[in-house]
Amino acid sequence: MLKTRILTAIVLIAFFISALFYLPAIFWTALLLALTVVASREWCRLARFTTKQTILYLISTTLLGGELLLILSEAVASNPNSTSMIWIYVASCLFWVIAVPVLLRLSHQVQSVSLLMLMGWLVLLPTCLALYQLRAIDPWLLLGFMGVIWVSDSAAYFVGRSFGKHKLAPEISPGKTWEGVAGALGAVFCYALIWGQMIESNILAIGLILLSLVLTGLGILGDLFESLMKRQAGVKDSGNILPGHGGILDRIDALTSTLPVAALVFLIFYTLEL
Repeated sequence: MLKTRILTAIVLIAFFISALFYLPAIFWTALLLALTVVASREWCRLARFTTKQTILYLISTTLLGGELLLILSEAVASNPNSTSMIWIYVASCLFWVIAVPVLLRLSHQVQSVSLLMLMGWLVLLPTCLALYQLRAIDPWLLLGFMGVIWVSDSAAYFVGRSFGKHKLAPEISPGKTWEGVAGALGAVFCYALIWGQMIESNILAIGLILLSLVLTGLGILGDLFESLMKRQAGVKDSGNILPGHGGILDRIDALTSTLPVAALVFLIFYTLEL
């Protein structure tokens, strides 16, 4: 299993890096939309939609995601820092900062199909748009923000496994510990410190460090939220498309709660700078 997991990770990283830097915009758009649709199918499983509800959701997600990507692509063609989708990033931020902590705290199982559909869109669509826009601004910027999550996840896993004693959310994700959280924050601080050395302004470097630490916390929220959904659905993984890793949602859970916020903060900063 470990060998399969490592091999899959190597293939995924190689494919993603190649697509990030070399794929033409139109094919990057198609790739993001395809991944979003696949992830939405997994969301249907976690939300326990019926077959008719799943078909309706997949069609709606394809049309809505395609339209939003078309609008964004036209906007960033003239200005990569376009704020045309900032309202979606704001909605995502409010969802993760306000709604998700409440759901985690209460371990509340949402029953409304309409609400579950909306939640799925708030999880997936802003992430898709952030992946497109951050790449349009600078592929290295997107890679840097994703690196925050990769460093955080790796540090949390190894520190938690070695020193973890105090459970973070035992009823939702028994494997996560406060020691793992501390390890993640420490590793991300070092990562952001190194990243900040590439920035001439000390104020911007400090802002980057603070943002990276905030993203680490939000990434943990995203991870816990998907764990809650899986626990309520009675499944171990969101899907089985990735050998040794589960589904698409299992791989992007922390990115869904961080990339839209990173895009929002960057665009606000850019607007204020103007």
